[in-house]
Amino acid sequence: MSFEARLGAWLADLERRHLADLRFAEVSRALRALSATYVERRERIGEGAALSGAGKRAAFALFYAPLHAMLVHHIAREQVDRQTGGTLVDLGCGTGVAGAAWASVAAAPIEVVGVDRHPWAIEEARATYRTFGVRARTRVEDLTRTVLPQHSHVLAAFAINELTVASRQAMLPRLLEHAAKGGRVTLVEPLAGFVAPWWHEWRSAAEAMGGRADEWRIRVPLPPIVAKLDKAAGLNHREITGRSLTFGM
Repeated sequence: MSFEARLGAWLADLERRHLADLRFAEVSRALRALSATYVERRERIGEGAALSGAGKRAAFALFYAPLHAMLVHHIAREQVDRQTGGTLVDLGCGTGVAGAAWASVAAAPIEVVGVDRHPWAIEEARATYRTFGVRARTRVEDLTRTVLPQHSHVLAAFAINELTVASRQAMLPRLLEHAAKGGRVTLVEPLAGFVAPWWHEWRSAAEAMGGRADEWRIRVPLPPIVAKLDKAAGLNHREITGRSLTFGM
């Protein structure tokens, strides 16, 4: 089954579950609040504000997660020459879309290990991996404490920006060491500079060990539920954007 078919089946399941007890208007209102949290109240993300309440969780699952899935799938396809089998550690996996999207284009079968501190996210990730046909294990754990298996591919999509300054500073040497010892690291973050003011430092460190940095702007048709929420919430995703760092292996 193609990625697009899996994505459609996954979104149909999300709509069925998340709109069973919530009206569309409630989800679109929650999406506006969630968007404001990401842009104007970022200090509250570490407190769990992004996933507080059924409305915000539904908005994240039905809107941001599909956007992330399509972007990461595009990035993975562009880097397909470097895909290998083995273990993919999906750090801060959220609803599991990044790991599932990456696994869908890997050149050899891989096992995804989804790690997130939020129990709801892990439950969603399990459903995502199943729908996408991904062999996976999950655990509730702080990504900063996760043991990184030797030679594994570590994927952190839209996760590092949510760490505290101290935790983020501790993660960089860990990831560089992992890459230096034969692992691989891929980071994906928004293009907006205020989200990741630390990006230039991390980019320099990655490039110093032969890594690559890319910026992405892709135009793809939005799935119907995503387009409907985009319009209702007054957003404007004519293109999906992001940036990535890849180093190691």
